[in-house]
Amino acid sequence: MMDELELLKQDWQKKDSVHPQVSYDEIYKMIKKKSSSIVKWIFYISIIEFVFWAVLNLLSYSKESLELEKTWHIYEITSVLTVINYLVLIFFIYKFYTNYKRISYTESSKKLMKTILDVKRTVTQYVWFNISIFVAYLLVSLYGNLNYGVNSAQIMEAAERAGNETLFWAMLIGLVVLCIGIVLILIWLFYKLLYGILMNRLRKNYYELRKLEV
Repeated sequence: MMDELELLKQDWQKKDSVHPQVSYDEIYKMIKKKSSSIVKWIFYISIIEFVFWAVLNLLSYSKESLELEKTWHIYEITSVLTVINYLVLIFFIYKFYTNYKRISYTESSKKLMKTILDVKRTVTQYVWFNISIFVAYLLVSLYGNLNYGVNSAQIMEAAERAGNETLFWAMLIGLVVLCIGIVLILIWLFYKLLYGILMNRLRKNYYELRKLEV
C-alpha cells in the first residue's frame, strides 16, 4: 500500500491537477513532517546512548579500577579523555536538538534541504568522534598495560628471548592493530544499524525535495 507522501506526489504530477500549488505545499509539509520526526528520533537516541554509557561507566567504576589506572600511569590521561568525551557528546546532543528545531520551523524547501545535509554531516561527525575516542581509550590502556601492567615484565622477556626484538614488536603491534580493526568494524556496524535506517529515510526525503524544486 502506498504511503500518503507517494499519493500526494502522484496527484501533484498529474497534468489536469486543479490546484498544483496546494498539492506542492501538501507534499512539502509531509516531507517536512517526516524529516522532523526522523531528526527527533536521532536526538532521542543520542540522549539514550549518552545516559547508557554514563550509567555503565558509573557501575564499572571502583577503587580497584582507579588504582589500576594510577598503577599504569594513565589516570591523568583517561580523566582528560573522559571530560572531553562528555563535553563533546553534550555538544552533539545540543546540535541534534537545534537541527530538530530548525526543521520544525523551516518554511522553505531549500532551507529544509540544507538542514537535512547539516543533520547528515552532524551524525557522521558524531559517529567518527565516538570511534576516535574509543580508539584513544584503547591505545592509552594498551600503553599502560604493556609498560606497567602485571605481565609487562614477561612481555619484555619474551621479546628478548625471541632473538629479533624488532620482529617481535612488529608482530605484536600487527596483532594489536588487527584486534583494534575488528573492534572498530563492530562499532561501525553498530552505528550503521543504529542510525543507518534513519539516515536513509532522511536521504530519501532530501531527494524528494530536490524533485519538487525542479
